[in-house]
Amino acid sequence: MFLKLLLLFTIVPLVELALLLYLADLTNWRFTLGLVIVTGVVGTILARHQGFRTFRAIRTEMNSGRLPGAALMDAVMIFLAGALLLTPGILTDAFGFSLLIPWCRTWYRKRMRRYIERHFSVVAHRSEDPRPFEGGSQVIDSYVVDQNGKRPSDP
Repeated sequence: MFLKLLLLFTIVPLVELALLLYLADLTNWRFTLGLVIVTGVVGTILARHQGFRTFRAIRTEMNSGRLPGAALMDAVMIFLAGALLLTPGILTDAFGFSLLIPWCRTWYRKRMRRYIERHFSVVAHRSEDPRPFEGGSQVIDSYVVDQNGKRPSDP
């Protein structure tokens, strides 16, 4: 795992730098710098918009008593997209923008779900009443007893 992360954090930045230098050589450095700035700003705006929409979906599902599994995965992917779009680079921007496209997120979500099902044990328990405390409250009364079974305030 350490080797994979080391390669990821060394190879990806080197490839990104090479692509940016190649693009600057094809066009000019102003265009390349402008492209990095524009993708960062546009990506931030899109991620914020998608994030608010996903937050509303999570709240709606939770209010209806359902677990917001797909919406939570979307939220994680949108957060990752925002981070990738703020990182200067062509590959990270392309992957970040793909995470902001809803049908791409659906495809990624299916792949992540298959990966999780293969590598992790997922167990779900459902209560009989999805909202046990709605419409009233439940009071649990307790007190402390000593080793003899008497309350400390008893004579």
